[in-house]
Amino acid sequence: MKNRILIVLICLIVSCAKKAPLIDSIEKTEFVPYPNNIESYESALEINSILLIASNGELEIANIIKKEWEDLTKSDIKIIKRSTNRGNLVIEIDKKFKSENNEAYLLDIDRKSILIKSSNDEGVYRAWQTLKQLIELRKHKEHPNFVPTGKILDYPEYKFRSTMLDVSRHFFNVDQLKRFIDLVSDYKINFLHLGLTNDQGWRIEIKSRPKLTLIGGKTQVGGGKGGYYSQKDYKDIVKYARNKFITIIPEVNIPGHTNAALSSYANLNCDGKLKKAYTGTNVGFSTLCNNSYTFKFIDDVIKEVSAITPGEYFHIGGDESHVTKPSDYLEFISKTSQIVNKYGKKVIGWDDIGVADITPNTVLQLWNITQKDKVVTNIEDLKHQDKGLKNISVGMKKGGDVLISPASKMYLDIKYDSLTKLGLNWPGYISLKTAYDWKIEKEFPQIPKSKIIGIEAPLWSETISTSEDIDYLTFPRLPAYSEIGWTNPGKREWKDFISRIASHRFLWEERKINYYPSPLVEW
Repeated sequence: MKNRILIVLICLIVSCAKKAPLIDSIEKTEFVPYPNNIESYESALEINSILLIASNGELEIANIIKKEWEDLTKSDIKIIKRSTNRGNLVIEIDKKFKSENNEAYLLDIDRKSILIKSSNDEGVYRAWQTLKQLIELRKHKEHPNFVPTGKILDYPEYKFRSTMLDVSRHFFNVDQLKRFIDLVSDYKINFLHLGLTNDQGWRIEIKSRPKLTLIGGKTQVGGGKGGYYSQKDYKDIVKYARNKFITIIPEVNIPGHTNAALSSYANLNCDGKLKKAYTGTNVGFSTLCNNSYTFKFIDDVIKEVSAITPGEYFHIGGDESHVTKPSDYLEFISKTSQIVNKYGKKVIGWDDIGVADITPNTVLQLWNITQKDKVVTNIEDLKHQDKGLKNISVGMKKGGDVLISPASKMYLDIKYDSLTKLGLNWPGYISLKTAYDWKIEKEFPQIPKSKIIGIEAPLWSETISTSEDIDYLTFPRLPAYSEIGWTNPGKREWKDFISRIASHRFLWEERKINYYPSPLVEW
């Protein structure tokens, strides 16, 4: 009788024990960007078995992950101090974790627990983004509550991986901007450059110059109502991005692209008369006047924006100043750079500023590039074919570093092909293959890698005015750029990428992203 009971108990235990199903190994997960080192343990972990977040560090990063975990899994998870119990997501801040990059991390998943290790919170969050993507991608497969086990040791190729949103030509409100931050964060973007001023609109409150938003903030391309961010709004955006470990970079363009300012304050014009508001899309027709009033204006603007921007960079624009006298242009860039440095920031400017007397810590953003096979139809297009690299060459000799943003490869506002309704095509077309299938060192051998801080994919807004428009031009190209910025070029291959990106449509559809279904991908 006792033996029979024992046998029954054993059978019950065996039958009730959950056996992990056979699922694809972790190397076959469609990560984007793809991690640099992956080792499979050839088993599986049940996500619902993770009940606790155990951390040995400050609780800020644990609370951020807790919120995102609960949003993702629709289940509660508690935070405790470091524990060895199974069923934990363990966060370990280890100052001895050796790496030259703050974002390096170890993600170790076994059958009972998950370990995230890094030297700091930023690295922990990059590991969480990888784990989050793993969980999401598994949702659309057999046994969706299980993830493959294994170890990922990862770090980015470039420390600076950015996108830019032009909120000046068309205004996007705080909620739209937060949504954009959410979407780009999924792909380990760590900088967001905001084009805050242009001919068509001034989008940031300057308390010492209220007319900039009262007048200059009320226009946009096509004559819409425009809009602007109060300093309170801007601080909110900065804080929201910080919780995704994204740094905001403000751009206040000088001395061109300034009609919104020229229509707000008469003394910025050499004739002392206000300019009319502008709602078109032409460039190069505006300039600040080179006088003492203007430089006091520039100082006040940079002072106020810098005070509410914790990041290290301030973008001064400097492009397409076609009607500025060359001597005035050089003075504008030199003096503005000194003002930016005075308020504790490093200058970023479009590659045009390379001709000026820049300070040694300046970053030159390479943009003036058209596709080599593009048939040029006017002199302006011809100038773009080699102007950018000439500017960069001159600027590097003065100590400048380089941010890679070639218009022919990385401008998100450029059409995918001739049938694309949104976007421009002045540098050529940018298909998904054009966006992904190139290597920086081969495309620009004249720029030493030691001088390149990273990459940025700008999205100008001449033709877009809604979040759906943003989505369409951003996805799937931004994930392609994220992989260029994160993954070692030797591990990147076009056919592999399109096989992985195809699965991301499930993530985008769940987020209601209006992505472009590239015909190059078998969705």
